[in-house]
Amino acid sequence: MKQIPNIFTLFNLLFGCMAIVFALQTNTVIFYLNDQFNSSFNIPEKLSWAAICIFIAAVIDFLDGFVARLLKATSEMGKQLDSLSDVVSFGVAPSVILYQLLKFSFAREENGLDVSIAWLIPSFILAGAAAYRLAKFNLDTDQQFSFKGLPVPAVGILIASFPLILHFNFINSINALIINKWFLYVVILLVSYLMISNHRMMSLKFADFTLKKNLPKIILLAIAIIAALFLQWIAVPVVFVVYILLSLTSPKAIG
Repeated sequence: MKQIPNIFTLFNLLFGCMAIVFALQTNTVIFYLNDQFNSSFNIPEKLSWAAICIFIAAVIDFLDGFVARLLKATSEMGKQLDSLSDVVSFGVAPSVILYQLLKFSFAREENGLDVSIAWLIPSFILAGAAAYRLAKFNLDTDQQFSFKGLPVPAVGILIASFPLILHFNFINSINALIINKWFLYVVILLVSYLMISNHRMMSLKFADFTLKKNLPKIILLAIAIIAALFLQWIAVPVVFVVYILLSLTSPKAIG
């Protein structure tokens, strides 16, 4: 019984590995017309499958903790295993997605297929920040009802939403933003900084049931439901931004 939560954690790792495999099986279609450079760009379906694998890993990541508490099978090994799995599923796999999105962004430019790898390597800053954040989390005992730094799974979910927005969204301006290299660089630097920072971030665990302390969480959940109904996958980055803003502006409620 004590190994059941660890089995869930390993499934988290499995789907993180699958996400990496899917993300690497992509290509960009480039064609030339009338001696002028043109690019035909579509997000490959397998990149969307990579994103779905990360979302599945996130669900399993939630369940393994729930199962561990339910079976009273929490352990130090389970804690370490969970962090190692999270590095892959929410650090490395999203970094590979960002790598591909950057490559697609450059491929839309003339001579973009010859882009130096130096322009693509920054995508893995996120993986490094995720590993640092999780190591810090494992050594800190003061993160039960709030987090120091942005939770790694939240970042993984944010990045995973990008291919799904591109695949299912038909608002050209939003799609153009997501495959803009400068936008991607800003996202990488911003979320990496927030992960390794000591800024207090909300946990959805409830220390008590008073309205004053839980109001930011209630607002976040309400916005999440409304956004999901009307914005579909665009709801993910919207809720992500609201989560950060509520966390940074409600320190007393977070504790």
